[in-house]
Amino acid sequence: MEKRRRRTSHPVDLILAGDLGGTKTHLALFRERKKELIPIREQLFPSQKYQNLEEIVLEFLAEERAPVGRACFGVAGPVIAGRGRITNLPWMVDAVALRGTFGIPSVRLLNDVEATAYGALALTGEDLFTLHPGDPDLWGNQALIAAGTGLGEALLIWDGVRYLPLASEGGHSDFAPRNGIEIELLEYLLGQFPTVSYERVLSGPGL
Repeated sequence: MEKRRRRTSHPVDLILAGDLGGTKTHLALFRERKKELIPIREQLFPSQKYQNLEEIVLEFLAEERAPVGRACFGVAGPVIAGRGRITNLPWMVDAVALRGTFGIPSVRLLNDVEATAYGALALTGEDLFTLHPGDPDLWGNQALIAAGTGLGEALLIWDGVRYLPLASEGGHSDFAPRNGIEIELLEYLLGQFPTVSYERVLSGPGL
């Protein structure tokens, strides 16, 4: 794959954002204007039809003439030291490799549900729908659960000043049944799999 020449970012450069999942990869380009992100274009790609993220980015940027100065990708799996392996795909995503391949000065990876948690902080009351009313603590910690191809979980921890999103792989914790029906479900699943996580029960494959 031909590498693009690395360059220094500029305030008018485009921003590339991506949500990388086991079923689909969603890429979008934005331009920053007065601290507001203006969407330029976006596209969905079936993840399993590509060997890696580089193939998708190359196709997405093929006809883009404006330079990309920054990129950030939410990865459906743990991210350690700028590298992330997607849980339900044979992809290894590397921020340093992406910078070198596409000449993007700044590339960051983070867990996909952690990225969703950052986005949740920008929501207003009009964006929310209450499923089960409770007695919330205005400044209490929060949990975010996202059932898709896998079961993603993240935390929003209140540090006394602001909420801090934290990634979690809680969907891979063992399923703990609470009643007779759930015990029967666990026994059935143990006949199919060596271990049964919550992701086996509540996700695309589980449902």
